Amino acid sequence: MSDWGPIIVALVLFVLLTPGLLFQVPGHHRCVEFGNFKTSGASILVHSLLYFGLICVFLLAIKVHLYLG
Repeated sequence: MSDWGPIIVALVLFVLLTPGLLFQVPGHHRCVEFGNFKTSGASILVHSLLYFGLICVFLLAIKVHLYLG
């Protein structure tokens, strides 16, 4: 059996934390902008740090596992 938990968690977090798709921190004109489909170097850095922190929490602390097959 293969463990699909880390793959699914990483995919969902990647889609949700793509800068400019749902929200962007920091935005161009405000601190948080929603759905503007634009990005900047600072927002890429902030979103990658958020991704790293959340992936560590879900995979190392909570230990999400999903076995299929």
